[in-house]
Amino acid sequence: MNTSKINPARIEADYLIETAFDPMEAAQIMAGEQSSGTFLAVPGETPELKARSAARVEALEVFETGMEPTLPGSGLPETGDETRTRARVTLSWPIDNLGVSLPNLIATIAGNLFELKPFSGLRLVDVRLPNAFADAYPGPKFGIAGTRRLSGVEGRPLIGTIIKPSVGLSAQETGALAVELCAGGIDFIKDDELQADGPACPFEDRVRAVMDAVNQQADKTGKKAMVAFNLTGEIDEMRRRHDFVLAQGGTCVMASLTAVGMSGMIALGRHSELPIHAHRCGWGALTRDPMLGWSYPAWSKLWRLAGADHMHVNGLDNKFTEADDSVIASARSLTEPLFDKQPMRAVPVFSSGQTIRQAAGTLKAVGSPDLIVTAGGGVVAHPDGVASGVRAMCDAWDAAMQGIDLAEYAKDHPALSSALTIY
Repeated sequence: MNTSKINPARIEADYLIETAFDPMEAAQIMAGEQSSGTFLAVPGETPELKARSAARVEALEVFETGMEPTLPGSGLPETGDETRTRARVTLSWPIDNLGVSLPNLIATIAGNLFELKPFSGLRLVDVRLPNAFADAYPGPKFGIAGTRRLSGVEGRPLIGTIIKPSVGLSAQETGALAVELCAGGIDFIKDDELQADGPACPFEDRVRAVMDAVNQQADKTGKKAMVAFNLTGEIDEMRRRHDFVLAQGGTCVMASLTAVGMSGMIALGRHSELPIHAHRCGWGALTRDPMLGWSYPAWSKLWRLAGADHMHVNGLDNKFTEADDSVIASARSLTEPLFDKQPMRAVPVFSSGQTIRQAAGTLKAVGSPDLIVTAGGGVVAHPDGVASGVRAMCDAWDAAMQGIDLAEYAKDHPALSSALTIY
């Protein structure tokens, strides 16, 4: 399949399919379901209408046959043949079917087709959009350049952490932890996705307490940590919370993508005057089966268009099920341009069980220091305290940037040496 053209005249999407039907017949069923067709011919579905509005099968490549059905409930052709075939399919749609609308794009490229009976597997793997989408959606307002400007970190990754415990700390306790983190030289701090605006730790109280710590440390040293405050909520709530963070001198906000939805993210992206740190909690339900759901490159393109500046990609040797090669492919995909004139690149965020051990491998795999790494237990569980945890992570990435073995670098860096005993 030709997937190299960035700006097609039509909306294009690539799929991985598994079916017992003739693959072209199955692809045409997909195209009909997602445009003008139904299971029976209906009045008004004229040849002229189909020529104008029907989705087209642009390409089909069979690459494997003979497997057992991956997913339950699929049907068989009238012949009764149970032989399954896997293929890559490209469908396209005229933009006039839906207009320039990200919510309706999702319904078009990832709607009922996942439930179609001819398929025992179906996965969206990529999408390409006409330039009209770039004109309608601004994409990331800050990206890596704006993030570096606001954080003051140049030439290396931003070293970050997540407030831990995830929930249970009061606003004052969270502020006290921020004092330690800022004193230790942390670049980036984020709320956990589970911490938003609960009665035990109200959003505004937490922001005040944390920003007091950030601003006091900045007054002392000139270094102002970037904090991603989790403002996930209803649209008006998110706007109010964003404005409060901005008024307190904050430099970043965070939203959980699957929780706020596409319309929520679009509204936040248009309103925001700060970088948006996009958390992907719930992503596993959309992708864990390799023959169902979305690939990360396709999924993340839409959130980049909506305004996500930072996007989580999991981490190497993570605590979840995702393999390292998938993590690396996800991170690299965020730097691939969406459009010729407007690349809309986002900053990959590495998390999930990250410690000093993954620094060198991550840097080598991604091939660029333009990333954020966040370590919760990898910082706050350091045997010598939070400040030493920050120092050890910074040391590990300094060693990676200089190409020095971790154990060798630790000989002259006590915080890193202590960290090696537990991570």
